[in-house]
Amino acid sequence: MTQPATPAPSPAATAAEEVASPLQGLENSLIEMLGTSPWLVRVALAVVVGLVGWWAVKLLTRGLDRVMQRAGMDQILRDFLRNFARVLGLVVVLVAVLDAVGVPTTSLLAVLGAAGLAIGLALKDSLSNIASGVMLIVLRPFRAGDAVEIAGKEGVVERVRIFQTVLRAYQNHDIILPNSQITTQPIVNFTSRPQRRIDLAVGIGYGEEIRKAREVLLGIARGHDKVLATPEPEVLVAGLGESSVDLVLRAWVGTPDFVATRSDLTEAVHRSFSEQGISIPFPQRDLHIYHHGGDGRALPIDQVVTLAEGDGKPRT
Repeated sequence: MTQPATPAPSPAATAAEEVASPLQGLENSLIEMLGTSPWLVRVALAVVVGLVGWWAVKLLTRGLDRVMQRAGMDQILRDFLRNFARVLGLVVVLVAVLDAVGVPTTSLLAVLGAAGLAIGLALKDSLSNIASGVMLIVLRPFRAGDAVEIAGKEGVVERVRIFQTVLRAYQNHDIILPNSQITTQPIVNFTSRPQRRIDLAVGIGYGEEIRKAREVLLGIARGHDKVLATPEPEVLVAGLGESSVDLVLRAWVGTPDFVATRSDLTEAVHRSFSEQGISIPFPQRDLHIYHHGGDGRALPIDQVVTLAEGDGKPRT
């Protein structure tokens, strides 16, 4: 009668046995040498493995960071890969410690795999954040130090974590956004290009000359040392508003100079318009008041009184 064939061991089990065999041999040697309890030897060996493994992981992550830095990799990508390598290394150390204690790691890994599936279903949102973090690292819509607007929040990118991205607001507080929210929202990167255009809206009165106002605005832009000559500044008529003729001054500047130059141009426009006698009107309304007498006839305004001045009746 033929014997049933013995199933071949899986690659994972074979690897576990290869890792465990040196530790098992060291454990047997220590037991024979010290003549003490096998349990104490296992605990001591586990402590040594844990300390050495922790030190090795720390050393390897530092070396990995130096290599990535020399390769000129982005800071966000370096942080993400360094943290991922640290977590992976600590998991390996934990498995080695459990193996040194005597816990069967092969069956433990199988249990952890089944538990991981259940946990993954329960933590699908967290896993979505991890996947989104990987997408941000690979696609790189922004880098550390970029000024961005994400989901209505503006700030400077500090770092991308496994679950979250941290922005530093302009008021110097942190904004923490889930990675899954970032990948599903429009991202505005203000510093991705070397130049930006300032659109400065200015309103002038209907009695003012548009040509004169245009010359004043162009002179202001051309006279500022941060405004680029190419593309040239331009002034457009944006529309006819309720109280003003709406003009737009367009001027190109280097991205780092955007905020300061926009402030300078705004101040210069106010000063130059005042010197040139060009009015900047505020919103106005024409108010027509009618009051009808008892016979329905409209009365002149001088015959209308308010309740505060009289009884609300027209003067006779």
